[in-house]
Amino acid sequence: MKIAVVILNWNGKELLKKFLPSVIEHSQEATIYIADNASTDNSMAFIKATYPKIKIIQNKKNGGYAKGYNDALKHVDEDIFCLLNSDVEVTRNWLSPIITEFKSHKETAIIQPKILDYNNKSHFEYAGAAGGFIDKYAYPYCRGRIFDTIEKDESQYNNTTEIFWASGACFFIRKEIFETLNGFDESFFAHMEEIDLCWRAFNLDYKTKYVGTSTVYHVGGATLQNTNPHKTYLNFRNSLFTLLKNANGNLFFLILTRLLLDGLAGFKFLFEFKFTHILAIIKAHFSFYANLSRLLKNRKTLTKRKKYYNKTSIVWLYFVNKKKHFNSL
Repeated sequence: MKIAVVILNWNGKELLKKFLPSVIEHSQEATIYIADNASTDNSMAFIKATYPKIKIIQNKKNGGYAKGYNDALKHVDEDIFCLLNSDVEVTRNWLSPIITEFKSHKETAIIQPKILDYNNKSHFEYAGAAGGFIDKYAYPYCRGRIFDTIEKDESQYNNTTEIFWASGACFFIRKEIFETLNGFDESFFAHMEEIDLCWRAFNLDYKTKYVGTSTVYHVGGATLQNTNPHKTYLNFRNSLFTLLKNANGNLFFLILTRLLLDGLAGFKFLFEFKFTHILAIIKAHFSFYANLSRLLKNRKTLTKRKKYYNKTSIVWLYFVNKKKHFNSL
């Protein structure tokens, strides 16, 4: 079983200088690729001069995470793709348990390792933590992270278990499954496209797993920090895209409820004086309305849908019932 570690880069020379050495040191089983999203810095000159054995895939433009990987992975022939953010430090033997899981369980299509915070290594990292889930209204949450509450790693999530979505920060997928699903939805540009992909995989009975015996450390926010209103815009918009495309049940009720809950989030930002984030939510909703016809056409092509959630409303559980940790839900 051949594995490719593919790092998407856009003007990320300093990140590559800092994090690529750990990937090279601890990834002897893999072929390493840098997929460059039309960078304008000298990051690719740095790679060619410093790491001439690393394979470079040159994308013609910066299409974000979704299109960047879709374009790049057409040039990768290995059996397993590992999509790895450029701000991730990997650890010794991180690939071994992943490869074992893929070899032992043919039904496993997608895998995420344990993702800890590079700057606070005793705690989980926001983007994925110990594997992701969504509630009825497509709000994402993780084992180890619900909204802004992040748990300390006390080996409580060292198991291997089925999850609903795997983080794009370190995302393993079988090549044949990625191609069957036609890759990421490029309209997302960035953020939550991995949830959409996992949801489509779930509806076709493919399994997504978390393997807690593999560990990586993620900086997070190296491209867009959580305080950036553009990230708020992408997260709210793309979450609505995902819900409309993939959910079963009463679609009108789901979307209406979700829009109302987004409005409550807007009031929260108001009380926090985060006015640009309120505008980001409004902008996200208008973009959703503008894409409604296209999304409904996408929905018609995805005829098989299953119940996708374990909790009706993570918003209610977290903010009203004060359930802050995954194991208390």
